Amino acid sequence: MSDITSIELKDIDPEDISDVLLKVEESFGFKFGKTELKDVKYFGELCDIITQKVQGDNSNDCTTQQAFYKVRSSIADTVRVDTNSITPDTDLEKLFPRYNRRHQILATEKLLGFKIRVLRPKHWIMIALVLITFSSLVSLAFYWQLGLAGVLFSIIGFKLVDKFGNELDLQTVGQLAEKIARENYLKSRRNPATVNRNEIVKKIEDLFRTDLDLEDSELNRQSAFV
Repeated sequence: MSDITSIELKDIDPEDISDVLLKVEESFGFKFGKTELKDVKYFGELCDIITQKVQGDNSNDCTTQQAFYKVRSSIADTVRVDTNSITPDTDLEKLFPRYNRRHQILATEKLLGFKIRVLRPKHWIMIALVLITFSSLVSLAFYWQLGLAGVLFSIIGFKLVDKFGNELDLQTVGQLAEKIARENYLKSRRNPATVNRNEIVKKIEDLFRTDLDLEDSELNRQSAFV
């Protein structure tokens, strides 16, 4: 794996940036060289490197639109509804009822050929596990047996909620199409041997802003890595 941990954006955890760069590699189908990013100083330079590494013939069509058609077809086949009844504004909660949501999401992913990662645990459960973890780490200094038990409980808890979380992380089919287009760019296209080069930088920006919770004003070509 490339040395992508050397990239650090101001006030952002370097590990979080590394996770986004791994998503970039997966979405656009390439790997960074081991030392390729060590001299990158600005976000614009990173975008230029990525744009040069993305392979494919140029085709000026909208990837998000193609992602929508793909996910609409897969959802329609899974939940057995008319394709035309699904629009970008269609509520995912209505398409995927809670009682069999995980099964239907897995079936949709199978038809798409990739994970859509749209399920999460309830927020209160995650908050509770974080508090237990913090309390357990503090307890290690005073009563290590109790602290260690709490840490182990938290680790198991995080794994379980990640595996069985059943809350939708998005509201509409359109939002899902946008997520798919930025996280599975090549697989979203009708012809994965083509790319729309006018979109690449925008998709990179979308990945960074979404995953790192950045405002538009916080990310531009002059945003510095330190």
